[in-house]
Amino acid sequence: MAMTTKEKLERLRQTKARLAAGGGDKRIAKQHDLGKLTARERIALLFDPETIQEMFLFAQHRNVNFGMMGKEMPGDGVVTGVGAVGGRQAFFASQDFTVSGGSVGEMHADKICQTMEMALKSGAPLVFINDSGGARIQEGIDALSGYGRIFYRHVLLSGVVPQISIIAGPCAGGAAYSPALMDFIIMVEGTGELFITGPQVIKQVTGEDISAADLGGVFAQMSSGVVHLMAKDDQDALRLCQKLLSFLPSNNLEDPPDFGGGELVFAPDAYLDRVIPDNPRDPYDIKDIILRVVDDGDFLEIQDHFALNAVVGFARINGRTVGVVANQPAVMAGVLDIDSSDKISRHVRFCNAFNIPLVTFVDVPGFMPGIQQERGGIIRHGAKMLFSYSAATVPKITVLLRKAYGGAYLAMCGKDLGSDRVAAWPTAEVAVMGPEGAVNIVYRDQIKSAEDPKAAREKFINEYREQFANPFVGGSRNLIDDIIEPKDTRRYLSLALESLRTKRDIRPQKKHGLIPM
Repeated sequence: MAMTTKEKLERLRQTKARLAAGGGDKRIAKQHDLGKLTARERIALLFDPETIQEMFLFAQHRNVNFGMMGKEMPGDGVVTGVGAVGGRQAFFASQDFTVSGGSVGEMHADKICQTMEMALKSGAPLVFINDSGGARIQEGIDALSGYGRIFYRHVLLSGVVPQISIIAGPCAGGAAYSPALMDFIIMVEGTGELFITGPQVIKQVTGEDISAADLGGVFAQMSSGVVHLMAKDDQDALRLCQKLLSFLPSNNLEDPPDFGGGELVFAPDAYLDRVIPDNPRDPYDIKDIILRVVDDGDFLEIQDHFALNAVVGFARINGRTVGVVANQPAVMAGVLDIDSSDKISRHVRFCNAFNIPLVTFVDVPGFMPGIQQERGGIIRHGAKMLFSYSAATVPKITVLLRKAYGGAYLAMCGKDLGSDRVAAWPTAEVAVMGPEGAVNIVYRDQIKSAEDPKAAREKFINEYREQFANPFVGGSRNLIDDIIEPKDTRRYLSLALESLRTKRDIRPQKKHGLIPM
């Protein structure tokens, strides 16, 4: 006898409930014991209530080897779909560790790939929550093919929609390249693992005994520059993801969200008039300036454990998102090295891809000298900054705070790299090199022949600083648009950003430029 409609509905409800339970109560309890949320619990916390639409719940593997025939894997170990975060659409893929360890097989990958294609067509961000044991060994080449298809689509989405990865569990081997191809990686302390080869393999190959935490833990991957944001637990990671998305547009054809009320708030700040030390050798924390200039002191710093001599992140000025780039005089005097060049270049290119104006604060004594930096390719890495800033067509505003020396001054988006506005504080020193180094060359003979070489050198340093290491020479050449009182920095940025809303920058037609890799 055929089933009635009521019976069919009941079968549907029961099937959905069984599949939505993932690996079952015991495995869910074990997940909780490890301090981890389940795949669906993570989704429920990230997205607005009642907006989640799951897709491909009924997907099942079709492997018949190794006793897999007929073995049910709810959702094939991953939950995919779409919802709203802060009222704005985003797509998701959340790996379910309670189902076969969240391992990636053919259908698992197919779910993710179809979700990525929907994100591309809809122009909405992708959030990928990683918690997987890796490729499903029983599916062999089909599993590897699945990874390849995912990687390929990451590249298709790159620069079109924001891609955010949350490392909430293991993510090892080839799987690690999926988050590496995305725009941002948020990693959970304690439970997140991210590495290519495990400690056992490294010990077999090199004899080096290393722990999983030291190899693929959050601090190891933050200091390497792989991870962008660190979270205390799953809940914190999801909050960080929500905050990050609030700064970003949904796609490359939109402007970032505007939370302004239409009125420019200038708010002069007298503290900024005294933040730069009188002694040019004394450090200060650049974040003190950033936090006072942006809205509500709200600054989301990116990669805050990597290349500490540079600071990058997102903030708002009068409700509009800006990408912030700054030297950090409190670390290595703010000098540019290999890592900071990479950090800045990557941030500049992301902001340019997603229509986010760039605000650059400059206090840089130069590029890091030394054999290690030269052999490591500081020229190539520094060239990335020159390329990234020059290629960027978004509004670019540069504020010279103190030292702006040599090629590093240019690399921090000087006027000649296409900066739309360059303002200088009266404390700015713009020169080919610092006065101390310059006088050793320019006044070498006079110092050598002086009765008191030390006193003569100090005299020439002061004269050089007064004559050349100041912003007025740059102002006289139209390389500095204005010399402002520090307290008026927010006013200057506000008016400049407002005037640049309609900026258009026409470039030569080409497939793409060739950034120094």
